[in-house]
Amino acid sequence: MDTSDTDRGDRILTVPNVLSAMRLLLIPLFLYLLLVRHADGLALAVLLASGATDWLDGKLARALDQSSRLGALLDPLVDRLSVVSALVAFVVRGIIPWWVAALLIGRDAVLAGTMFVYRRRGLPPPDVIYLGKAATFVIMIALPVLLAATGESTVATVMAPIGYALLIWGTALYTWTGILYTYQAVMVGMSTPVTTGRPTPHA
Repeated sequence: MDTSDTDRGDRILTVPNVLSAMRLLLIPLFLYLLLVRHADGLALAVLLASGATDWLDGKLARALDQSSRLGALLDPLVDRLSVVSALVAFVVRGIIPWWVAALLIGRDAVLAGTMFVYRRRGLPPPDVIYLGKAATFVIMIALPVLLAATGESTVATVMAPIGYALLIWGTALYTWTGILYTYQAVMVGMSTPVTTGRPTPHA
């Protein structure tokens, strides 16, 4: 392996990593605005900013050739923390029912457990299902729409049914892809013997 490739992988201070760190800092600010101040407009702005930086850091990592091991760990971690914190906050505020949040968070918890199946067999994680990415996108659109639907304005009246329709559709897709991932892990567990070897790198 080229030394320069190793150096790039070990980099910490990169633009995408800075953006991921900023998103991490936005989580407590969002929770404070939504749950303590009940400043829904400001909370919506923070939620939208978080979503924008999430999209931007991936683009910049490729455009600036600033991919790193830290970024590969930090970006999905912040994604999950952002979604979980938003779902819990929305339940506390009564914006979404608790069972929706439990279903979405439970799905991710189950899939996190299936990663041990691949690790014990020296395999990389499964390829991302496009439908799963679409489901995540729909949910990430539904959350700010539902937050914009709080209150008694005309905008809120129009946004509410749109937000709940997106939430229902996204939750259904998210759950279905979770079942697909789980089934795939079960099939791997049944067909592939356990090994102590290291994961096979992607081609």
